[in-house]
Amino acid sequence: MSGNAPIKRGAATKRKPVKVVKSGKRKPSLFARLVAQVPLSARTVERATTAIVLTVAAGGISAIAMMLDVPHKVGMAAGDAVGRAGFSVKHIDIVGADRMDRTSVYAVALDQLSLSMPLVDLEGVRQKLLKYGWVADARVSRRLPDTLAIEIVERKPAAVWQHAQQLTLVDAKGVPLEQVSLNAMPNLPLVIGPDANVQATALTALMNHAPQLKPVLDGAMWIGDRRWDLKFQSGETLLLPEGEAAAAAALRKFAELDGAQRLLGRGMARFDMRNPDQMAVLPGAKKATAATESRAGDKPAKIGPIDPARTT
Repeated sequence: MSGNAPIKRGAATKRKPVKVVKSGKRKPSLFARLVAQVPLSARTVERATTAIVLTVAAGGISAIAMMLDVPHKVGMAAGDAVGRAGFSVKHIDIVGADRMDRTSVYAVALDQLSLSMPLVDLEGVRQKLLKYGWVADARVSRRLPDTLAIEIVERKPAAVWQHAQQLTLVDAKGVPLEQVSLNAMPNLPLVIGPDANVQATALTALMNHAPQLKPVLDGAMWIGDRRWDLKFQSGETLLLPEGEAAAAAALRKFAELDGAQRLLGRGMARFDMRNPDQMAVLPGAKKATAATESRAGDKPAKIGPIDPARTT
């Protein structure tokens, strides 16, 4: 016999048992667990979801509408519809335009894309009116059903500005109002020279130091953008120094001398006070004027001779 062990029939090799894992439900996600904790019904959640979707869609539609200018067109159409219903501009009520050409106000008010009352650009009308020299301020409002109310606040003329061979009416701040002709000169001081118009306020303040001379002031020339020459109705010219304080002091002194000795109307041509401590007098043709006589109430008083060279 062989030394090999006999093999028995029917014998099988042993295998390791396979562990079978039973299938079960998946673990719910964190979002699902959170939703489950909220006391909302499925119907409510569905409605909320639908609302969110519709909101997003509406936002997209609105963006497209804005790109296509739909709101503006819809607004214009609605405004025109209101106008066709009787709410359109048929009357313009203007208050305060005493000197300004009222035709210009009508033209500005009617310059609209639509005359329907809701579509009238009130601020636009006001801004256009403010570009006119006469208009210091303007108020524009709707008066339903068909009236546009415009209130104008006009500037007050303070002087006539002569420059570049033109005469222009200006207010106290030097704002040009309108051109005037030599034949229609108003009874206002004449300021002469470049930028003399913007010095109108300074001239008014200067003359306040000698109010008795205001009625006989004929004009003023702004010299070299630094000082004034005053022209009086009796023909004399007063040369003032530079600087507001020096000019005011010289003018007060001249007014005192004129009040005591009647300098104006005695035929002098020029009083030079550019040196505040002295006054040089340039003689001229002697002629007493009616303006001086009416101002004094009688003929000028006799005074001693004035040194034509210098007077302290």
